[in-house]
Amino acid sequence: MAPVLYIVVPCYNEEAVLPITAPMFLKKLEFLISSEKISGKSRVLFVNDGSRDRTWEIISSLAAADEHYLGISQSRNRGHQNAVLAGLMEARPLCDITVSVDCDGQDDINAIDAMINEYLCGCDVVYGVREDRRTDSFFKRFTAQFFYRFLSLMGAEVVYNHADYRLISSRALDALAEFREVNLFLRGMVPLVGFKTGCVKYSRAERLAGKTHYPLGKMLALAIDGITSLSVRPLRLIAVLGGVVSLAALIAFIAVLCVHAQGWAVGTAIICFVLGLQLIALGGVGEYIGKIYLEAKHRPRYIISARTWEK
Repeated sequence: MAPVLYIVVPCYNEEAVLPITAPMFLKKLEFLISSEKISGKSRVLFVNDGSRDRTWEIISSLAAADEHYLGISQSRNRGHQNAVLAGLMEARPLCDITVSVDCDGQDDINAIDAMINEYLCGCDVVYGVREDRRTDSFFKRFTAQFFYRFLSLMGAEVVYNHADYRLISSRALDALAEFREVNLFLRGMVPLVGFKTGCVKYSRAERLAGKTHYPLGKMLALAIDGITSLSVRPLRLIAVLGGVVSLAALIAFIAVLCVHAQGWAVGTAIICFVLGLQLIALGGVGEYIGKIYLEAKHRPRYIISARTWEK
């Protein structure tokens, strides 16, 4: 029997691009249904992440015009990762496989065919991996490569050049639902689920319309969330750095006594250096404490305020 597929599309202020990409998603869905690779019960599920424009109105209109479109709306903006999770968890009891993909049309939706082939060959998770970054500016390319390498260096398990374009089976979704973190970093959480995985390479295009919602600031915030949510290596590095600096300070102090140098100048420089490192260390520890504080509250990761269908 052909699997039921739900294409999960997070949307935030996408009124400019949604009328362009929604027909593309539907056309791909209809092609896969007609070729009998997926069931006729398959759907495109849009997740409105508290948009301030006409995004939800457009989603509601699409759902009213064609049964293959579904939509849910969060009660407020909670961020891309929460929106993706909300769509996956809503789709979980309704389908056999999900594919999460951004609304901007940059990810090649034809890669879904290869993802389904990998699933039919036994993979529960199939990652969409960018083949190259020719469409990125030099700055974007540099920061993205640094982003993935830095995450790996800090102990976060991620797939290089993979964002949130992936296929997940219902079995893997059931396992993912057992992860109760409030601070979400799906790129690192999904690999922790395990099961057999595959990769499909694709080329990414330019955004079809509208503006990006992931500038450098948000990418840095995402990197920090990923590191502090998945690894304690920074805390260990802080401890090692503290030992190294203490040893260096002791050596410098001995050198000052031996050579009768201007101790006050050297001492002041050492004190300032050590104080700076202490502030950095406190900031790193504070980031972890903040994560613990948020996790301890057990706040809901998403709240659905509206659906285009009766549940």
